[in-house]
Amino acid sequence: QVQLVESGGGLVQAGGSLRLSCAASGRTFSTYPMGWFRQAPGKEREFVAAMLGSVNRTHYADSLKGRFTISRDNAKNTLYLQMNSLKPEDTAVYYCAARRSPVLTTSPNMYNYWGQGTQVTVSS
Repeated sequence: QVQLVESGGGLVQAGGSLRLSCAASGRTFSTYPMGWFRQAPGKEREFVAAMLGSVNRTHYADSLKGRFTISRDNAKNTLYLQMNSLKPEDTAVYYCAARRSPVLTTSPNMYNYWGQGTQVTVSS
């Protein structure tokens, strides 16, 4: 069982930066592929970024490449999302997720564990 707790969201002006963190419980954190998703009001949950557990392999939504960076510290059981040059359209609740199968995927339905989400609001 894995429990995930996000933090780091907040209100930021357009062009600013935020770093989200996702603290995970469980001794097998490093084995799980993990990802970030976001959901804006009235929209479906969408993929942001994901990375494997023990291999430094990442995947990003095409529209976010160059602005967002996913990383993890397995020693601290923590996943991060660095978000730069934020835009009002980045406003959403951001969720971290983990899956048991060691394969990267962009589908939220393929993830087994979810955090409660953290709100990111970007003002214009």
